[in-house]
Amino acid sequence: MDLDPDLAALRPFGGFFVLRTAGATAGSLPTLAQAYADASPDLDGNPLAFRIRKVANALRAPEPRVAASVAHQGLAARLWSVALGCAALYGRLPDLDARALHWDADGSAPDDLWLAHVRPLPGDAPTIADVVLHGHLEPLSAALRVHHRLAPGLLRGNAASALAGAARELDRWARRHDRTDLAARARDLAAQLLTHPLLTGSGTLTGTAFRRRSCCLYYRVPGGGVCGDCCFPRPPRSSPRATSG
Repeated sequence: MDLDPDLAALRPFGGFFVLRTAGATAGSLPTLAQAYADASPDLDGNPLAFRIRKVANALRAPEPRVAASVAHQGLAARLWSVALGCAALYGRLPDLDARALHWDADGSAPDDLWLAHVRPLPGDAPTIADVVLHGHLEPLSAALRVHHRLAPGLLRGNAASALAGAARELDRWARRHDRTDLAARARDLAAQLLTHPLLTGSGTLTGTAFRRRSCCLYYRVPGGGVCGDCCFPRPPRSSPRATSG
């Protein structure tokens, strides 16, 4: 199945899988490459810093690094969802080059992304890893760590959790719509990707269930609790420094 110019077949999967393409307009929205490259703390000029402040205000986060972790996982979930959804459904992947992928940092969740052009790539695990991990999550993590005390293990866990979550949503949709072929492809791709050196050791995948070995710090948000795949069965009482690795 060839990629269609609007990637319309992704829409039934839900908002995290939708990607606006040439049929829409990005206007003056910055690209993700610009967001990753600009390490300035100036909110007016740095879309990543602006997004973190927006998330912090919405969640009443007690410190910026909590909001930075939540923002990181939200963007990772969008990127994995688009990539995995296309690879499982079409067998192909749109080139999600950060220089062509625009981002509305002031948008609501899930993050609003717009791709300038749809250029097909192979839909295999190595290509997805190259596009998402190397093309986005490595530079995103580096940019976040310029200003926030986010341990590599936390960011690795966020990336793995977001990947497993995307695969789980695809599996649920596919089973409801009698698309066991799509469910199998999504599970297989996710399992392969979780063995990548940048994700290995981040957690354990059992079927579609994932248990991470780090904490995203969401429990520190007022009323947040722990996530379904958290390493903690209940919110810890120890120092938050001990949960960030």
